Amino acid sequence: MREALRHVLFYESGDLSLAAEHFPAHKARYTEFMNRGVLLALGPFADRRGSMAVFTTHEAAMEFASGNPFVEHGVVSGWEVREWPVVAPD
Repeated sequence: MREALRHVLFYESGDLSLAAEHFPAHKARYTEFMNRGVLLALGPFADRRGSMAVFTTHEAAMEFASGNPFVEHGVVSGWEVREWPVVAPD
């Protein structure tokens, strides 16, 4: 088993009617962070009451959220970053 510390960004849904308009910029942002190797996964919850993203560092999670078009334009109403100690198979 291997242990790692991850940083999970939790979003609260805001005005979801704005999501389609701002999705291209949001996708460009998450693609950039995935290409950098600091964003491991993201997506909305099935009940549409928020979403989450998993990062390798706290700094990357904060950078992503602070400049995310979904945050800037109200698709997200609030967010927080929490540490997540992970145990996974090798």
